Amino acid sequence: MRTFYSTMMVALLLAGLAGNARADGAEMYRTRCASCHGKDGTADTTMGRKLNMRNLTDPKVQTGSSDKQWTRIIVDGVRGAGGKNVMPATKATAEEVKDVIKFIRTFKKK
Repeated sequence: MRTFYSTMMVALLLAGLAGNARADGAEMYRTRCASCHGKDGTADTTMGRKLNMRNLTDPKVQTGSSDKQWTRIIVDGVRGAGGKNVMPATKATAEEVKDVIKFIRTFKKK
């Protein structure tokens, strides 16, 4: 019986640790960004077209923004005309932001 409880405690601990592991950039992009920016980064979505979002696969977009600029955009969000929030700020950690940017960089056309 003692072994059973020990095994259960270890299983619960490991399950808790897995739940706290940070999501990779691709997963974060899919859950937080793709609904507007598109699964493939082209912004060919209803919101992407409505807000005239940039195509993240465009080489000019890829080379025209530094990782530092993208970090600011992801962390602070984007306000459009009249101060309206068009992209919400995120509470992602610095490492999560780096992972999302790294994933976005995979959209770059060659």
